[in-house]
Amino acid sequence: MPRTPAEPPRQLPLDLPNQPALRREDFLAAPGNAAALALIDAFPDWPSRVACLVGPEGAGKSHLAAIFAERSGALTLAASDLVREAVPAALARDALVLEDLDPATFCEPALFHLLNLAREQQAYLLMTARTPPSGFTLATADLASRLRAIPVFEIAPADDSLLAAVLVKLFADRQLAVDEATVQYLLLRIPRSVAGAQRIVEALDQAALAARRPVTRALAAQVLAAGDPTDEAHAGADPDADD
Repeated sequence: MPRTPAEPPRQLPLDLPNQPALRREDFLAAPGNAAALALIDAFPDWPSRVACLVGPEGAGKSHLAAIFAERSGALTLAASDLVREAVPAALARDALVLEDLDPATFCEPALFHLLNLAREQQAYLLMTARTPPSGFTLATADLASRLRAIPVFEIAPADDSLLAAVLVKLFADRQLAVDEATVQYLLLRIPRSVAGAQRIVEALDQAALAARRPVTRALAAQVLAAGDPTDEAHAGADPDADD
């Protein structure tokens, strides 16, 4: 009796670090991020040496901050890691990126000292946040006043054309070749956010590696049907979609 060929073993996905392309030429310009991009491109000719980029998760704040850091030589520090004693060292290069400004996680005395020292040194300070700092509820009145005076450059949520370009870039960052039909298929079924695009691309990368197959519309349908990697994806994925 002939033996049934054994199914080839599934490859175990390895959680290898993904290296996104963060150069200026890799940034996807759009009307919703034009003001923020213009600020970065204008460096060092800023009307104020302190500025804040505001936008939703995945909007491109960190990408713009990375461009600024490369051009200015700035250190990059998470706002939650800032302590008062480290402020002079943080400004040692006269330029600093302070990421993810959130009143629930940053130290108010440390941030107030940072703003004072940056003004004294005439250092450049670029902050990022999901909501405008002017709306933060703070215990330190002087800090609240100082934050309200900082110029804010808001980044709007991605529209369909930008989201499609983001999907292409995210796949390219992972060295995945994906056709236009698959991109458009995903565009109709994921949340209208860059964060949602990031999650589905990560899920498809893992699924493709495990199955030893390319990312196709059929694989996208299977991943969406098997479990919602975006936490928000629309229903209606077709698991029998053709490759």
